[in-house]
Amino acid sequence: MILKMLFSNAVALACALAAAPTVIQNATVLTVTKGTVKNGSILIRDGKIAEVGEKVVIPAGAKVIEAGGQFVMPGIIDCHSHIAAESINEGSVSVSSMVGIEDVLNSEDISIYRALAGGVTTANILHGSANAIGGKCTVIKMRWGKNAQELIFEGSTPGIKFALGENPKRSGAVANMLGTGRTARYPATRMGVEDVIREAFLEAKQYQASWREYREKMARGEDALPPRRDLKLDPLVEVLVGKRFVHAHCYRADEILMLLRVADEFGFKIRTLQHVLEGYKVAKEIAAHGAGASTFSDWWAYKMEAYDAIPFNAAIMVRKGVVVSLNSDDAELMRRLNTEAAKTMKYGGLTEDEALALITINPAKQLAIDSRVGSIEPGKDADLVVFDKHPLSNYAKVQKVLIDGDTYFDRDTDAGEHAQKDARKKALLDKEKAKPKEDQKKAAPSGARRPS
Repeated sequence: MILKMLFSNAVALACALAAAPTVIQNATVLTVTKGTVKNGSILIRDGKIAEVGEKVVIPAGAKVIEAGGQFVMPGIIDCHSHIAAESINEGSVSVSSMVGIEDVLNSEDISIYRALAGGVTTANILHGSANAIGGKCTVIKMRWGKNAQELIFEGSTPGIKFALGENPKRSGAVANMLGTGRTARYPATRMGVEDVIREAFLEAKQYQASWREYREKMARGEDALPPRRDLKLDPLVEVLVGKRFVHAHCYRADEILMLLRVADEFGFKIRTLQHVLEGYKVAKEIAAHGAGASTFSDWWAYKMEAYDAIPFNAAIMVRKGVVVSLNSDDAELMRRLNTEAAKTMKYGGLTEDEALALITINPAKQLAIDSRVGSIEPGKDADLVVFDKHPLSNYAKVQKVLIDGDTYFDRDTDAGEHAQKDARKKALLDKEKAKPKEDQKKAAPSGARRPS
């Protein structure tokens, strides 16, 4: 009985501590959508932003984070990433909409922690670009230490990856197969990529109609056999009815227009054009369709498709009315999206708020999570980043990162653990070296290179 009482008290204490509010005070608060609050404070309750302003009453028992003149901004959102996935391409077929990233999330990928250290709190984890229609995408929060299911941004709209151009037509793979007797996978041309997408949606339309007919018969009380479930076509029907977003890898203006026309033909919208390096050429058409653009800051001419890319791309599309974000597509670059955003002030003359919007509220809009994240406003998730200097400065370093009000990265804590982690690593290596050589050989994985 005593043990049970102690356990109950411990649980109650833990719940009380978990429910304790948090206040970040004496900070320059970059809200992105509501201007800048100098010497401001943020009150956090139950994982949500409760209040923002120059004067916030500190509740009794609240945890206080003294910012001391540092800068607080919304958590950075990356609309195009491949981290935390064990595999990203099912390249054996042209349409792989039956596979999904959610099934291969790896919550122990160190890139999650490194992204946190760069201020990233949310990312759209995409299938690769080997297919005209690739696999399903998943939006995650960087909840380092949680399991794979707990990474998933609950309530976010699922997506699917499309790809145009060199990657899905696999020109290099086709060239390697010539003379070997092996059959190249269709498509091998840009026009073939368009055909694959159109054929897939013709199938999806027929599949959708067969299920509609079945449901109508059942509603009339008639006996009917349900159509055969098709896991490839189910996600495409979700696209047709607006329950799944299309995120399309693309580069060239002609192919961007092609995909917009195909989408209009079948009655759905392209949610984001990814990379979209020639978007500046057709920005009016992109805006008219209602698609977002998630691009690079200043990558150009690294392959033929990118030959006409310019670093003014993001700013031009912004000025033409397109909702634009900057993405990383790279685990390393992901840690510096704040300085990637700063480049648009040089290349295009965007304001500070417009530059910050490219990595906060704009990708949140593209992923339809802007009611939850992307700006510092009461009612939104307390996904916040504390920088020691203005985040658009090359010298800015992340000090703390909060997700849902919980601290997931603290620079001081991280630095304080280095010695302990180095000692543990050394102990493990010494233990391994102390093993007999035969045991070391047995422990080596098959095919692994053994030390000489």
